[in-house]
Amino acid sequence: MEIHSLYFESVKKQFLYYKTLGEKAIEQLEPQQLYIKTNEETNSIATIIKHLSGNMLSRWTDFLTTDGEKEWRNRDAEFENDPETESKEAILETWNKGWNCLFEALNNLEPQQLSSIIYIRNEGHSVIEAINRQLAHYPYHVGQIIFYAKQLKNNDWHSLSIPKNKSKSYNASKFTQEKSIKNFTDDELNRLK
Repeated sequence: MEIHSLYFESVKKQFLYYKTLGEKAIEQLEPQQLYIKTNEETNSIATIIKHLSGNMLSRWTDFLTTDGEKEWRNRDAEFENDPETESKEAILETWNKGWNCLFEALNNLEPQQLSSIIYIRNEGHSVIEAINRQLAHYPYHVGQIIFYAKQLKNNDWHSLSIPKNKSKSYNASKFTQEKSIKNFTDDELNRLK
């Protein structure tokens, strides 16, 4: 497999992995918990989701042909902590709208386009740089969602990674398997199902 195809495969799997982690955290919460914030300077999970979706729609719509910061985007409004007005299903619909836009754009890219230049706020990025930029940005916010959810669930939290004090048994299991070449997300996505 050529390097460009390997890169696309890896990127798609990593985006899917972080999407799944976020969903597994959100799944554990009651609808009203999506609106909790710890102080006036923090964002609720619902607000973080609104920002992620807004960013994704702006960055990935017409990815190769228009600036990634769309004129129609109202970024400041994404950070307005809304009152508890939307259902959990509606919040997840917002979440999925952004992710679907991202995956559609990635699925339509061709390997030869990786070195093409796209713009975000008039700053040129190669397609690889733009993808990597978002691959760093989205897990940052998914991590916030997970951290918040873990605090809200407290002792009822179901771990999304290697559970506390289980590293030895996890590693022992891994080292009993044959060496293989695969993306780390392959096993992790199966474990999260």
